[in-house]
Amino acid sequence: MKNFTSHPKTRKKTRTIHVGPVAIGGDNPVVVQSMCNTDTRDVDATVRQIKKLEAAGCEVIRVAVPDMDAAVAISEILKAISIPLIADIHFDWRLAVTAMESGAHGIRINPGNIGGKTKLQKVVEKAKERMVPIRIGVNSGSLEKDILKRYGSPTPEALVESALRNIQLITEMDYKELKISIKSSDVLATIKAYRLLSAQTDFPLHLGVTEAGGLIAGTVKSSVALGALLMEGIGDTMRVSLTRDPVEEIQVAYEILRAVGLRNRGPEIISCPTCGRCEIDLFSIAEEVERRARNLPDPIKLAVMGCIVNGPGEAREADIGLAGGKGVGIIFRGEKILKKVKEEDLLEAFWDEVEHLLSNKNST
Repeated sequence: MKNFTSHPKTRKKTRTIHVGPVAIGGDNPVVVQSMCNTDTRDVDATVRQIKKLEAAGCEVIRVAVPDMDAAVAISEILKAISIPLIADIHFDWRLAVTAMESGAHGIRINPGNIGGKTKLQKVVEKAKERMVPIRIGVNSGSLEKDILKRYGSPTPEALVESALRNIQLITEMDYKELKISIKSSDVLATIKAYRLLSAQTDFPLHLGVTEAGGLIAGTVKSSVALGALLMEGIGDTMRVSLTRDPVEEIQVAYEILRAVGLRNRGPEIISCPTCGRCEIDLFSIAEEVERRARNLPDPIKLAVMGCIVNGPGEAREADIGLAGGKGVGIIFRGEKILKKVKEEDLLEAFWDEVEHLLSNKNST
């Protein structure tokens, strides 16, 4: 039977902006972002979390700026991290200005709640002065009252109208270093809204499903919505929003990008769901392999299979794999068995082979 490989539609060519050294839009790769859940005023805790996110592959980080102390703390945080930082601002224009003066590489605002046109102008002037890009962030919970009244609910059309209104507000102030997000917790509304917006603007789009939920619900919602849009060529940067450790947001984001053929970072782990033939504790082994592989940047495919009979055949495309039987297991590459070991030695023998393979790859 012929094998088919699906590839995303050619990505829409958007404007290119820069968040610090990271290019977003144009022909650049889709950028993976996350947001700290620490108190920004706690510099040490925030830096610790950002460093974990950096190790996981986060390329741009956002922090909440609820007050002036948080805005000022940005300057200290930036001394200890290596990725660009975006300040998330609501309601108070002065926080946006101070955050930029503290070195923030970007700001996220909803122009409709920043305090009126005069105050927005002050934010835009500071952004111009420092060449700081602005993300216009519209979501279903913060639509302008007149738009919400006209549409009756936060429909996709309402979200797009709000976004276009805010784009116009800032571009009329002669500033175009913008990226746009229009988030909803509803998957179908999110997809429709981004499709409509993409057809009406060439500013880069930041994708996300807001308030997506915990690990399972949030992963499913984000995978469906973001995956569908990315497959249509829509989206320049993304955040998977989970009620979890934000490191898991990064892992899910890269798996979505891998699945749609756009980026390939870190190991891909394939494992069987188990059946009555499985005679080892495959769940524990698979979890430990995932834990150890979490921060490997190398795009390597690992297989964790429960059955010696079918394991190598079903996972022949893996760079390296393991399969277990009663009291014994094998390590294989393709359909070639490298070694047979006792069940209790299977995990360590497998990981030794993984490290050996990566060492050889990195030395060539």
